[in-house]
Amino acid sequence: MRRLISSGSSFEATIGYSRAVVQDGWVFVSGTTGYDYATMALPDDIEAQCANTLATIARVLAEAGSSIDDVVRVHYILPDRRDFPKLWPQLSQVFATARPAATMIEARLMEDAMKIEIEVTARLRS
Repeated sequence: MRRLISSGSSFEATIGYSRAVVQDGWVFVSGTTGYDYATMALPDDIEAQCANTLATIARVLAEAGSSIDDVVRVHYILPDRRDFPKLWPQLSQVFATARPAATMIEARLMEDAMKIEIEVTARLRS
């Protein structure tokens, strides 16, 4: 059975995607940026954006029946790869248990103010 999960972001309806898709024991979380989706506010600094991004992902995974500790794959997308080391302390703490396979990609994001986008794949808890 396929289940779609929304974070309430206006981007989802406008662009036509789900924050996450749950199917066949997996949770596929779309690229998520640093917005606080309740207020649609985007902090200025990358560390705060990363914290918001990870909080959104954690909420979505919990709704799906999974968690950050069940993440097996993560993609980090940053417009400036030189910012990535600033996030290592935060990321190493959040993913200390999961230790997922990871890739960092340098690419422009949808808005210039966006400084990080994170996409994850996780297993559902048995």
